[in-house]
Amino acid sequence: MYLTEEQLLLYKNQGFFILPECFPRGEIETMKAELSAISAEESPKRVLEKDGKTVRSLHGTHKTNDVFNRLTRHPSILEPAMQIVGSQVYVYQFKINLKAPFSGDIWQWHQDYIYWRKEDGLQRPQIVNAMFILEDMNEFNGPLFVIPGSHKEEMIDVAAHNSQKSGESPAWISSFTSNLKYSITQEVVTDLVSKYGIYSVKAVAGSVVFFNSNLVHASANNISPFGRSTAIITYNSVKNIPSPVAQPRPDFLVSQDYQPVLPLASEILSELYSTKSI
Repeated sequence: MYLTEEQLLLYKNQGFFILPECFPRGEIETMKAELSAISAEESPKRVLEKDGKTVRSLHGTHKTNDVFNRLTRHPSILEPAMQIVGSQVYVYQFKINLKAPFSGDIWQWHQDYIYWRKEDGLQRPQIVNAMFILEDMNEFNGPLFVIPGSHKEEMIDVAAHNSQKSGESPAWISSFTSNLKYSITQEVVTDLVSKYGIYSVKAVAGSVVFFNSNLVHASANNISPFGRSTAIITYNSVKNIPSPVAQPRPDFLVSQDYQPVLPLASEILSELYSTKSI
């Protein structure tokens, strides 16, 4: 599946766009069933909310789970990602973010690229996020907020703050808690919204949101009875390999496998669904 010139221009101008309902219900349910099982497993790849019991995010799942590995190679996601990046790509990062009913916490205003630049040595933002909507994202369950066009400001350099509690480990956890390491100040967000406006993303399950790594975004806490989960695949250009850093983050957070991923057949997920339905 390839994007039109109009879609590519939309991405260039506003820093994101939505491909609605790319995946059928059966494939979505297959992924949700896998997610339920993975969430129950204790693992260093699992991040919890402040209550210490609600799952906030899961990392590197595509390396151990066949369903989510196939998702990273699905042509409806991978081919548009290659168009946007302008080359072959590899999976730089894979994470599943969950907003549990009544307890899913906020993600503060931030850009993604600053983390990859400062923590991982990524030299250029020749990289794209593909957010797969696993559960409907609506106005009630902590949807993604974006500032359209804010990616044109490029990386907004903010100082890291110590968001890690005493005794908390590992060190990388501060990039994924509700008190983010490189969050953008309220004053800067106010100026950006005044300049570019603000948009709340709403999309049904099976849709995909592509967004720029310098797009300023956030999400509110979920006080509704509706869960909200997304799988975010970050594709990096094979021409944009990170420079070595003194303390690299774990491979399940930032892949060191730079081999390009190739699109599989569009039926790659429906095959699994069909098998399980027999």
